Amino acid sequence: MRHAKKRNKLGRDSAHRKALLSNLSKEIIEHERIKTSQAKAKAAKPEIEKLITLGKRGDLHARRQALSTLRQDKFAVHKLFEEIAPRYEDRNGGYTRIVKIGPRKSDSTEMVFLELV
Repeated sequence: MRHAKKRNKLGRDSAHRKALLSNLSKEIIEHERIKTSQAKAKAAKPEIEKLITLGKRGDLHARRQALSTLRQDKFAVHKLFEEIAPRYEDRNGGYTRIVKIGPRKSDSTEMVFLELV
């Protein structure tokens, strides 16, 4: 049975989708605010929330899981664990927000800012 298997596929195969979500996660950790389409932001939001929760846990296993998700980017993992996660120590989820900025001029895709709260 495929209960609770609903995910937005974003018109990509699984490897391409995994790479896209990993790259979006790295960019949000590095810049703390990115401009992207609404569909990509909604797909990336749970991934980023899980990474911040790993950062709050802070143990070696969580660090290795984050490294795996972020494709061995040690800079991003260091920033996640040392700078970003301590900010949300007293918060139980809801680390990101999506702010609509209107349609893109070329193809009218709804554009948003995905940012850390």
